[in-house]
Amino acid sequence: QVRLVESGGGLVQAGDSARLSCVLSGRTFNSGAMGWFRQAPGKEREFVAAIRRSGWYTYYADSVKGRFIISRDNAKSTVYLQMNSLKPEDTALYYCVADFQIILSSIRTPDAYDYWGQGTQVIVSS
Repeated sequence: QVRLVESGGGLVQAGDSARLSCVLSGRTFNSGAMGWFRQAPGKEREFVAAIRRSGWYTYYADSVKGRFIISRDNAKSTVYLQMNSLKPEDTALYYCVADFQIILSSIRTPDAYDYWGQGTQVIVSS
């Protein structure tokens, strides 16, 4: 059974940094993509970042490009989201996602991912 478990959320101040972690269990990340979505209160889920199996290809939402970095550690079956220069508008519930047969043209689409974690809350105070 595939399972994704996020950690690293919490309350931070604007301008601070935080790192989210997502541990994959039940299979190895040997195909497809893993990534992060987020959902703020009253808003739809939105794409944040994704990384392909090789680790060479990464994708970012325009709103986080240049501030967030997605990476992976194969040995730990973990994907990270380093978040820098956080803004109050980054406040959201952050979900880790995975799909091992994803179509790359859909990598920014929530419905393209079969597996979701429970989410970790990030609150950025001004």
